[in-house]
Amino acid sequence: MTVDRDVIAEHDHAPPDEVSRATVAAYALAAALLVGWFLFGWLVLRQGFVDSVGESAGAGFALLLAVSVVGTFRRSRR
Repeated sequence: MTVDRDVIAEHDHAPPDEVSRATVAAYALAAALLVGWFLFGWLVLRQGFVDSVGESAGAGFALLLAVSVVGTFRRSRR
């Protein structure tokens, strides 16, 4: 029991990672581009609503995967 409490106590004092303004701006830009991609497919290309949602959701998930891979590589270098 004391070993568990010691390990937990070590991690309680770690400061939370702060998110920079550039990161928040990049996420906001990515969200705006995904919404724009949805509207472009739905209104300009005259795709169906569901097709446009699926296409923009797929692009969003691919973007999240890329961010995850880059983040993994950056943390492994530390």
